[in-house]
Amino acid sequence: MFRQTAYAIALFLSSACGLIIEIVAGRLIAPYVGMSLYTWTAIIAVVLAGLSAGHWIGGRLAKAHVGNQTGARRIAIALALAAVSSLASLVLLREVSALLLVSHLTPIVVIIVLTSALFLLPSLFVGIVSPILTKLAIDADPDNHGPVIGRMYALGTLGSIAGTLSAGYLFISWIGSSGTVIAVAVVYALLALAFAITDTRRGTLLVFLIAISSTLSWWGQQVEAFTSPCRVESNYFCIRTDDFRPQSGRTSTLMALDHLVHSINDRDDPGLLYSPYIHGVDELAKRRFLQHGDGFSPRAFFIGGGGYSLPRAWINDYHIPELLVAEIDPQVTRVAAEDMWLNTQSPGMIIHHRDARPLLQSLPTDDKFDLVFGDAFHDISIPAHLVTREFHREIAARLDAKGFYAVNVVDSGRQPMFLFSLLKTLKKDFPVTEVWIESEEIGNPGRVTYIVISSATPSVRGKITSTRGPVRTWVRWPMDDLETRVAQAQVPVLSDDFAPVDRLMSHLLMQAE
Repeated sequence: MFRQTAYAIALFLSSACGLIIEIVAGRLIAPYVGMSLYTWTAIIAVVLAGLSAGHWIGGRLAKAHVGNQTGARRIAIALALAAVSSLASLVLLREVSALLLVSHLTPIVVIIVLTSALFLLPSLFVGIVSPILTKLAIDADPDNHGPVIGRMYALGTLGSIAGTLSAGYLFISWIGSSGTVIAVAVVYALLALAFAITDTRRGTLLVFLIAISSTLSWWGQQVEAFTSPCRVESNYFCIRTDDFRPQSGRTSTLMALDHLVHSINDRDDPGLLYSPYIHGVDELAKRRFLQHGDGFSPRAFFIGGGGYSLPRAWINDYHIPELLVAEIDPQVTRVAAEDMWLNTQSPGMIIHHRDARPLLQSLPTDDKFDLVFGDAFHDISIPAHLVTREFHREIAARLDAKGFYAVNVVDSGRQPMFLFSLLKTLKKDFPVTEVWIESEEIGNPGRVTYIVISSATPSVRGKITSTRGPVRTWVRWPMDDLETRVAQAQVPVLSDDFAPVDRLMSHLLMQAE
């Protein structure tokens, strides 16, 4: 009975740790390669490949003649190697990413290589454990093969569930991704020592663990592998802030979510908008209100807060009756308040820490806005549920007659297939849809940030120049050419049932940086 309990606990814990590594893998590499469907695809595939190889090896090591002592020794060695390789992943993350990010490999290749280098071996070594444990459990109760096998499979699955939940809801937000990996390595090492406690070679295993761990600890300290690059690790992002003063010459701060800069704020002048696309929306919005003979005091709904650059500027510079901001991550708001001079108590600013779509849907249909601004990104792409026709229909229903919807889109300058698909979708619910580009980005075949404006009426001018801040010019994509390009692209209308955002942007992700 004691052995069965020991085997059950070991299988549960090792399975939990294996899935914890899988979940934390996404957060570990997000500051370097971002977080997208392609990232998670690589992580899941690599971890499953490691587990599969480990199970096969474990099965080879669990033949009929293998007794308790030999089996326990092999489990101890596998767990020790799992501990070492898990700890090594933190060191390799800094070393390998530094090499890959300066290479000319495409982003997807970088993601696959980095994920394989970090997480294949930890998954392989822990995968070895379960076949041997199951064999030893059957030997301990030879008259009940079926129930023993079923119990061990169930415990392995329950451990995986527990690891997934604890990583996603507890450990990452409590002790960070690096702390979580270190904790997993410690659990593996303790389990290894437990299985080696009666082995005559336990001293060798202990010396091995101490020597390798000491070496990795020293190496990790040299490359700061055990220090999180994040200012805050939330349930959604690795949030970082940095001094932007060397570039601006002013007291200013930038915010990066995962690996991309999302906001830059100036301490003394909230209206100084460093990001060209934010600056462009500011200028376009003012032009549209002026062309209707209205003063600039919009009631606005912001999809995404980030550093709150534009809400902060408008609240400071104009009489704004209400700015409703949907920022899903409360930690982003907290960091913006602590590091980027956001006053969350500013009159007129209402912040909801919710996903923008259910928040908008919860509002009465007669609750109208002058402007809805979409500025929510997951990596470089907009979350799929925020680009579908069903969501656009909700937006159109909540705009007044002169109101408009603005959204930033990152896509290729050569083949912006996602942009074309979004335009085709928007045209279903908005009479006029325009695309604006900062003049300096015209002709750029790589990554371009577009400003899309959808409304009932077109803009009066096809070219505007900034009235404040840095001197910039934005040009409207000629409508005839744009409509021809969209028609020729043969892209789908995006819906809740079918919104292949990552596939439409795959050509951009396949481009080398």
